[in-house]
Amino acid sequence: MSNYELVAEARDRVGKGSARELRRNGKIPAVIYGGKEPPLSIALPYKEVTMKIHGGGFLTTIATIDVDGKKVEVLPKDYQLDPVRDFTMHVDFLRISKDTVVTVEVPMQFINEEESPGLKRGGVLNVVRHAVEVICPANSIPENFVGDLTGLDLGDGIHISNVTLPDDVELTITDRDFTIATIAAPAGLKSEDEEQEGDEALEVEGEEGAEGEGEGEEAAEGDKGEE
Repeated sequence: MSNYELVAEARDRVGKGSARELRRNGKIPAVIYGGKEPPLSIALPYKEVTMKIHGGGFLTTIATIDVDGKKVEVLPKDYQLDPVRDFTMHVDFLRISKDTVVTVEVPMQFINEEESPGLKRGGVLNVVRHAVEVICPANSIPENFVGDLTGLDLGDGIHISNVTLPDDVELTITDRDFTIATIAAPAGLKSEDEEQEGDEALEVEGEEGAEGEGEGEEAAEGDKGEE
């Protein structure tokens, strides 16, 4: 999502009653905080904000909010939805500057599915992490990270060490090479492999049993000879 601008109104009244009144009038209560300035309570148009939230990349895209003629650069940090109606209830924004460093979750994008032998054999892409949490400058948040599936067979996976990160981006998890996604075998192929392994185990047991019988017969013949 490209940077965008929203027009807001400063609001003096806060609280549940004021928030309900705003929502009835097609607006959303929001707060701008940070930047060594006092929190600023604002009201935003419901339709525009909801479209941005559902358009993707909302929490990783810088916005400009025009508050009664004063423009403030912000990064959305959180939003609340009504658990029943999926209605946008409230939004929190963080003031940013050229020196602001933020912690954000950057979404993963997977490419070259057609170049994965495992997927060609009917395997399934099992995504362990749809996004990766990083620390980076607010004005250079990556749009996404790319996971290349080229050459991956059944049982193979993509780890964070396989993902290229920009120089100014740091991971919040640094103590392990965590898994991003794996190529899982389909259920049908698993059962066939298990059945084949079971047949091989029976063959081995049969061979061992035959050897044991042979040894027993040889021992019996030896006993007869001694008699």
